[in-house]
Amino acid sequence: MIKLLMAGIFAYLLGSMSFGIIIPRLLGTSRDIRQEGSGNAGATNVLRTQGKLQGALVLLADLLKGALAAWIGLSLAGVAGGGVAGIFAMLGHCFPVFFGFKGGKGVATGAGVVLVLLPKALLIMIAAFILAILITRMVSLGSIAGAVTLLVCMLFFQPPVPIILFGVCAVALVLWKHESNIKRILAGTENKLGKKNK
Repeated sequence: MIKLLMAGIFAYLLGSMSFGIIIPRLLGTSRDIRQEGSGNAGATNVLRTQGKLQGALVLLADLLKGALAAWIGLSLAGVAGGGVAGIFAMLGHCFPVFFGFKGGKGVATGAGVVLVLLPKALLIMIAAFILAILITRMVSLGSIAGAVTLLVCMLFFQPPVPIILFGVCAVALVLWKHESNIKRILAGTENKLGKKNK
């Protein structure tokens, strides 16, 4: 139990490192990315407002912090530790203690966790993500498609229970954080790649 607690605390603090805020500040292009574009501290908003280089850096950093959190969780407390660390890393990303509990939507961080806990599912999730974007040009719909695909992958691959619990919680968190996007998708007003945020 102590090791699980340690894994969760460490993962939350690591997840709270909001690279969507940190990288634009370090490069001197934005004092607070949450005051620009969609107001989200994630790679997509950084891409749209700060350019491809910063967007790629944020995406990579967020993915790596999720992978690192899951790996440390596994090392501390096995599969259960990996699952706990995974969801707490995503919670840290979404609600960062270092940045007023206002962060991103957890997609890239969650992908990093999946890379460690269920790597064979990640390629399928990425394929669903890319396909949805190619068809709709909506990154949000791609993120939702990728997340939901994780549930399908878990049914197919039947991973250990802690990973299933992580997956269900992770998908629920991503869908909840995309609530406003889902409403805009249904209304036909969601932002698309190549267009400025409304």
